[in-house]
Order: sequence, then structure tokens, then C-alpha cells
Amino acid sequence: MMAAAQVSALSLTTSSVDTEDYSIYANMSEDQLLQIAIERSIADANAQQNYSRRPRLTPQCSHLPRSQSIPPPANPPSNASANPPANPSANPPLRLSASISQDAPYQDNHEMIAWKRYSECLRVTIELVKDLDPFLAAIWKGDAKTLSVLIKTKSRNLLEANQEGWLPLHESAYYGHVDCLKILLSAEPETINRCTPKNQTPLLLATSRRHSACVCYLLEKGADPNLANNQRETPLYKACEKGAEEIVGLLLRHGAFATKSTLQGVTPLHEAVACKNVEICKMLLQAKAKLMAKNIYGIDPLFTAAQCGFAEVLSFLLMKGADINTRANDGASALFEASKNGHSAVVEILLSRKADANKSNKAGLFPIHVAAKNGHDGIIAMLIPRTSRDKIERCGINPLHMAAECNRDNVLEMLIDAGFNVNSMMSEDWSKMYEDHRSTALYFAVSNSNVYAATMLLEAGANANLDTFNPLLVALRKNCMEMVELLVNYGANINSILQTHPTDFPAALIFCLNYLPMFKYLMDNGCDALSCFKCKYGSHPHPPIKSSRDGRDRLYYISEENSESVQFCEVISRPSVSSWAGPIIDILLDYVGHVNLCSRLTGHLDSYSEWAEIKDKATPPRPLMQLCRVKIRQQLGNQRLRQMNNLPLPGRLIKFLRHERE
Repeated sequence: MMAAAQVSALSLTTSSVDTEDYSIYANMSEDQLLQIAIERSIADANAQQNYSRRPRLTPQCSHLPRSQSIPPPANPPSNASANPPANPSANPPLRLSASISQDAPYQDNHEMIAWKRYSECLRVTIELVKDLDPFLAAIWKGDAKTLSVLIKTKSRNLLEANQEGWLPLHESAYYGHVDCLKILLSAEPETINRCTPKNQTPLLLATSRRHSACVCYLLEKGADPNLANNQRETPLYKACEKGAEEIVGLLLRHGAFATKSTLQGVTPLHEAVACKNVEICKMLLQAKAKLMAKNIYGIDPLFTAAQCGFAEVLSFLLMKGADINTRANDGASALFEASKNGHSAVVEILLSRKADANKSNKAGLFPIHVAAKNGHDGIIAMLIPRTSRDKIERCGINPLHMAAECNRDNVLEMLIDAGFNVNSMMSEDWSKMYEDHRSTALYFAVSNSNVYAATMLLEAGANANLDTFNPLLVALRKNCMEMVELLVNYGANINSILQTHPTDFPAALIFCLNYLPMFKYLMDNGCDALSCFKCKYGSHPHPPIKSSRDGRDRLYYISEENSESVQFCEVISRPSVSSWAGPIIDILLDYVGHVNLCSRLTGHLDSYSEWAEIKDKATPPRPLMQLCRVKIRQQLGNQRLRQMNNLPLPGRLIKFLRHERE
């Protein structure tokens, strides 16, 4: 309890240190620091002192010796000893003095703080080690002589497991002290295949720590190489996982099965591939490992090599007869996975061996789709000539869509240059995945405000009027004037109506009521101003304005609700817009002839005395010059209005038609 209190107190004193520094010690937990400290100081503990037997360290510390080894700091202080080995030598040096946290040259104050944390942790650990079980201390530091003496005095029952269910033989195998292992095994030979609560044998523990000498000795003494832990991981699996060639050879020579798999269906060959170790792969295949064994996800070793980008291992497996078109449970092929992860060398090998680039996954996507989505233009260049355009058109989504959605401009340019259909529309199933039911690559580019991508698509012939919601409406909603001008110049329907939420006026006007320059730009380019003055109520009273409960812009999203056609006078009467009603009506009057203002519009103009002249402006008759201007604009049509600057007309006439003052 005292030891636990010391650790707790230490934790409190150091928990406030949260400053970033360049020393790895600063980011270590107290448990990790204790791990280093234990391994550095364990050898100096007096294992032969007659202390009463106590529980092993504390509940908090009991697992520390078997935690992962910790890498050294980037710039360790000069007085600091080297990083402790996973298995401490019999008599490692222990340098700890009052000057360790004061006189050592540190990079900066942060590193000094970090090293003080470590030093204090080391000091506390020395106190804890004094109370350590001498039997266990001898095993930890590999003191075979002391261990032999303790066994002879029968101070410890070798068949008695500790609180974790480990026998002394498990401890010795884990720490890799073969001399201690020999002594323990000689004393109790029947423990050679005994398991921990997790079904870990001494052989599996020694293998997982790459202690080849211990592995060799245990195998020679008859350890079973095929006993697996709770996850059905055998010693051979662990050896392959660690990339330990020598141990793999030992296990195979002593009868280890190369075909046994874990609960997840992973075989030793899968792990050898994941470790990028061709030599181990050779040994396993010679031992009759299954080249095409699949785990529960349908992944075989070749797929693993493609997934990880290990070209050398992949080539070896192909040479041995692996299925080049292997597919996982989700339908993804090895080529698909390599394309997704950007492994160009693997893609090149697979394509050179005639891998099928036209195999889709269960979602209907081909390798070129995921390569486009992730921006792997080098892989795109390899896949373009191998990909069927007909299959792309039938799959419901084009690589152009994914490139545009993810702003992969280089990929988009390559696909356009290769002749992919810029007007390809997503299938209904794909379109429904988006709330606005978008369907073209241009829509994605506009939605991302990517003017460069939109320009490429439009110059290549993209139609700006194919989507349910015109991309122009998206650009207006985002207040992107550059995109609006681009779309208008390439023929976007400036008077488009939303079929899902019909209006009696161009829907484009809804999104620029608070941005008068854009509002006027739409008028200049042929937006239907006359429709804004149509009202079925006329001079009669209007019904109250219906407000949206959730405040959502329902004119932008598709809804199953049936709604009546919306009039302009209703939209302009919303609280967020009504303060602009006068200037908006003033602009509209410049683009119409004789009109009658409904009672609601008249009410707005009567609400501010400054707007009285706007009301007078609407009173018939309109000036003859205004009527002529409206007539000329109608005769020109929207297409010519957009190209007015290029028409053979006098400059003054052009300014007149555009309502530009001289």
C-alpha cells in the first residue's frame, strides 16, 4: 500500500507537466517511466536479503515488466544511460545521483522537466524493488545462480501460479533467460506446456519476444509447437508476426503446422506477407502453407501484399501461382486495393501480369474510381487504357464525379483529356445518396466552389442545366460571383424553376435578394423581371406569410411534401428580406414596361417615405425610352444579351441597354 501511495503521489506531482518538449520522456505516462526504471534498477536489488514475501509490486505495477519496451529519447541527457534492453543484463549499470537532474546538459527547460520526472520515478522504483520477491527478482535479472539456490531451499512452489496465472517458467521464457529456463524446467519438466489463463505456453511467450535460444531449448525438450492461445495464435504465427526467420525455421523443423489460422482466419503466411519477409514466405510455402488461404474478410496473402504495397512479396506470390484477380468479401480486387492506397509499383506489376481492371466491388466501383477519389494521378494514367468506358457508363457513377467531388484537379484534367463523358449523370441510386440529388461532375465542382474544375468541365462541353437543382442556384447560394459569371457565360438557365418547390418567378432570385450587385447582374443577363410582378391577389388583401418552423431553406432541398407555387411578393415579405424591398423593386422596374404593383408590394413601398419615388416610378405610363429599352432587350434574347459587348452596337447603346450611367 505504501508503494502504491508513492506511485500515486508521484503521479500527482507530475500530472501538471503538460508542456510540449523535445524529449520522449515528457510524453510518457508514469507507468511507462516505471517500466524503464524497473528494468534499469532491477539488477541492483539484493535478491538474497531475507525480506518477507509480499505481493508482486502493486496492482498498478504488476503488469509493467511485460509492457512493450520504450524507445530512447531523441536527445537524451549525457549522463543518462542508454535505452534499457528488453532483457536487462545480469549487472546493468545504474547511475542515479543528486546531480542527475541538475547538472546534465539539457536541450531546454522542457527537457529538464521531463528528465526530472524520470529521475523521480526511478527513485521511487528503487524503493519498490527493495520489496520485490527475491525469487522473481532472480528470474527478471537472469541470475541463474541465485535462482538455483532458492529452488534448492524450496522457498517457492514452482507449480504455484501468481495472481496473473503465470508460473516461474512463463516469466523466464518471457524475459528470455535461457539459463534460468533450464534450471526451472529441470526442476519441473511437466510445466513445459503449461498455459497461462490466456492459453500462452512458455514457447509462445518466448517466441513473441523473439528469444531464439529459449525457443530452441524448449523445442529440444519437447515443447508442443502447435499449442495456440485464446485467439488461436500459434508460436509459428507469432514468429511470422515478428519477422523472426530463425525462430520460424526452428518451429517448422520441429513440426509446427503452417496451415493453422487464428480466430480471424489469419494464417502465418498472411503475417509473413505483412512483415514484408520473402524468406519466411518461402519457408512457409515449402512447409505446405496454403497460398490462397483467406481470412474471415476474404483476404488472402496476395491481397495483403497489394494492400500494403509490398511489390517484392507480391511478385514472389504471383510466381508461386497466387490468384492475380483475388477478391475480398466486399468484392474489392487486389488491383482495387492497391489503386486505392496509391501503391504505383504494385499496380504496375498487377497490370503487367494482366490483372483485370474492370472488376468492380459490391458497390459497383472500379479501381479507377478509387484512384480518382484519392488523387493518384500516376495510377490513373495506368488504368485509363485498361478500363472499359462502357462498363463505366453502366456502373452508375463516373470517375469524373469522384475527382470533382474531392477536388482532384489533376485527375479531372487527365480524365477529360482521355475523353471521359463530362455530361455523364449518376444513377438514381447514387444520386439519392445526396440530399440535393446531384447528378453531374459539374455540380460537384460548383458545390465545392472550385472555379478551375468547373472551367475545365464547361470548356470540355459540360451542360450546366442537367441537374435537378441548376448548379447556378448553388453558386448563387454560395455568393460566388466568379462561378455565377462562368455558368451564365456557358449557358446556365438563368430563369430555371425548381420543380420540387415551384415558384412564379426565377428561383435564382431567391438566393441574391440580400446581394443587390448579383441581383442586378441576373437582370442584365436576361432574368425574367416581369414574372416578379405577377400576383393572383392583386390589389386585394394577401394571406399571412407561412414561416418555416426549423428555419431551413426549403427551396434548396428535395421534399416529398406538395407545396403551392410561391409568389415573389411572398418571398420579399420575409423578415430577413423586407428591409431591402424598396431597392429590389427599384431594380426590377428598370427591366419591365407597364406593371401593376400588388397590395403587398405597395404596402412595402408605403412603409418608408424614402421609397415614395420608387412607387411613383411604377405608376403608368412608363417613359417611352424605357419601353423601347425593354422591347430591344426582348428582341435580342438572353443569349445575345450575354454577348452584348461583342455585338456591333455603339458603346452608348450598350450602356443604355444595361442601365449603366454614362
